[in-house]
Order: sequence, then C-alpha cells, then structure tokens
Amino acid sequence: MGMTITEKILATHAGLEKVEPGQLINARVDLALGNDITAPLAIEEFRKLGVKKVFDPERVVLVPDHFTPAKDIKSAEQAKVLREFAREQGLTNYFEVGRMGIEHCLLPEQGLVGPGDLVIGADSHTCTYGALGAFATGVGSTDLAATMATGECWFKVPETILFRYHGRLQPWVSGKDLILYTISLIGVDGARYMAMEFTGEAIADLSMAGRFTMANMAIEAGGKNGIFPVDEKTLAYIQGRLQRDYRVYQSDADASYVRVIDIDAGKIAPQVALPHLPENARSVYEIDEIKIDQVVIGSCTNGRLEDLQVAARILKGQRVHPEVRLIVIPGTQQIYREALAAGLIDIFIAAGAAVSTPTCGPCLGGHMGILAKGERALSTTNRNFVGRMGHPESEVYLAGPAVAAASAVKGRIAAPEEAI
Repeated sequence: MGMTITEKILATHAGLEKVEPGQLINARVDLALGNDITAPLAIEEFRKLGVKKVFDPERVVLVPDHFTPAKDIKSAEQAKVLREFAREQGLTNYFEVGRMGIEHCLLPEQGLVGPGDLVIGADSHTCTYGALGAFATGVGSTDLAATMATGECWFKVPETILFRYHGRLQPWVSGKDLILYTISLIGVDGARYMAMEFTGEAIADLSMAGRFTMANMAIEAGGKNGIFPVDEKTLAYIQGRLQRDYRVYQSDADASYVRVIDIDAGKIAPQVALPHLPENARSVYEIDEIKIDQVVIGSCTNGRLEDLQVAARILKGQRVHPEVRLIVIPGTQQIYREALAAGLIDIFIAAGAAVSTPTCGPCLGGHMGILAKGERALSTTNRNFVGRMGHPESEVYLAGPAVAAASAVKGRIAAPEEAI
C-alpha cells in the first residue's frame, strides 16, 4: 500500500520508511513559528526547560502581528517579550512593525517555507503552508517551547480525506468559495484531526492565492492540515523566493484515503457563511437582504495582492455605502507596496475605505475594527464564532473579496455583479 503526501513528509522527517494513520512519531521540524499571543507563553516554558539556546536561530520565526501595532500597554508588553527573546537568541527571522506582515502571508512571501517541509506554528492557521506542498499544522505554546529547544515535535499520523474538484470555476468564484462550500458539506468537525488533500482540474486552475486561502481554512473543518500537490504554479511561486533545497512529494496511486469526495466546482456560486459557524455557507444568491455595518477585506485568509485586485475591480469608481465602514488590510508590507504601485490603495481611499498597516487586528476582535453590540460585519476572514470580532451580540458573515467589495458598496450582502 502506498502513502499520501502527508504520510510521506511525516515519514521522512521521522526517519522512517513508512508511517500509517494513528501511528505516534517524533519528527524533525523545518520551521517553528510563534506570534505575539502564543510565543510569550512558549518563551516562558522554554526558559523552564533550562535550555540556553534555540535549536537553530534560522528556523525559529517570531512575528508580532495579532495586536500590533500595539493597541495598549498589555499588547506592547507581549510584543516586547518577543523582541527581547529574538535579540537574545540572535533569531534571523524576527519581523517587527514596518518590516512585517500577517504571519501566514509573510512566511511564504519571504521564502521561508517550501515543498516537503514540516512546519509547526503556535497558531491554528499555520496549515496555510500546505498550499506549497508542505505539512504544516498548529500546535500549543508548550509544544512550540519544546520544539524551539529540540527541533523536534511529536505527531499522530492523520488519516487523509481526498477532495477532487472538477470543472471550471464561475466568474467571481475563488478559493474562499471552494473552501466555504466544502466546509458546508462536511461540517466544522468533518475532517477532525485529518489531512485534507485538495486535487482536481479546478485546483490545477486555481491561483496560488486561492490555494493559500483553502489550506488556511482546513482547520475550520477540524483538519490537522490541508495540502496541495506541487505543480508548475507552485514551483513558479517559490522561484526566486526559496533559497535552499526542497523535496517534492506526490501521493501514490494506491495511497489509502479514509474518504474520497468529488465536487463539481463549476456549480459553486460565490459563498457567504452566516453566523455563527463557517459551515453555515450558502450561495450569495440565496440570501435575503441583510444590512451590514462593516466590511473587512484582508487577513491571513484573503489579504494577498490578488484579493485586493479583485476588490479594486469592483470598487473602482464606486463609493462605499454611507452606512458602512470598509477596512482594507494588506497582508504584508510588500503586498501594501505592490498595491500602492498598482493604484489599488488610491482606488480604496477614493471609494471611502480605511487602509491599515498589516495586522490581524479585527479578525480576532483585537483592534482596527471591533464590532459593537448588534452590529454586523461581512469579512474575508476565517471565523465567525460568537463574539469573534467584538461584542457577543454582534454578527460576522464570511465571504471572499468580490462579495465583500460589492456588499460595501450596496450596504447589504450583495453579489459581485450587483455593484458593477
């Protein structure tokens, strides 16, 4: 019996010829990531271990992005812990305000992750890097501490669900719509502690931005990781970024899957996930008039240049509805500069949007767009749990950048063509 991509990566990093689902392994880690919420606790636990130095200062990455630029004294102190630890340890990859980005946009952009890597991060959306054919998953702060010390982490080999997407995507449909539709099919626990492997002709046609979005939200179906086969688009993306060797893995023809799900991607319309779970997704055309107070375009899910380009296509020459606040957050400083050079920032500001420096900010109810009681937001972020973006009696609706931009113009949840 053959192995899946996920199983092959885990086997190699564990020094084994073969692994099977359910097997417990210790594996070498290529990269360990922490942010300003999770890393301070990891650093505290690291010091308790009595270890003086991290296993490799080039492979421990710290990115203060959740509450930065610091919104208050507590968040400033959190960021300071990272800053001082990075200096003490001589970390190569510490990214401060003005040189940083939202971690899961930043690391691929900077060429820190490549095909065949094993990456852990003390953030649940670390699974984003599966778009590059890497095994990437979120861990707790104590696991991060142990990994920073030893360069290894323990894993239970997950079972794999194979998703095959057929057909060609309709206009305005993106990776965000594919993954929201998929989560609506299987539920928020439908892939609990499983690898989600994405294939099919619709995936082959999907951009890297779309793949990052899909891998990012694997955790919203309970997935241990999301992963894509490496193809020419992947290799083109890493060319000039990744300055080291990498290894491409492909699933064997006789690999074993716990489930195979075929999806006609050509029938998927732009999706909107209603409160309070990502699985509550449906076609935007099935939604009755729902007024909104705020729109957020950005995050580790949809803060890439392509996402901003899609939004700008709709917003160009338009005005944001007078009763709506539109907040646009480029995923990294580089994306911000590219958007500025392309004239996108001017389009957003002319339309009446506020453009922010890169930050997770409103996605987790941190800052830069907290919701008051009774308010509704349409957001390109990844979660819409109760109180996710502010008051527990506020509501969050999830969608891709096309629906988000159209909704900002119309003042209600709207299909893209309604605003053009």
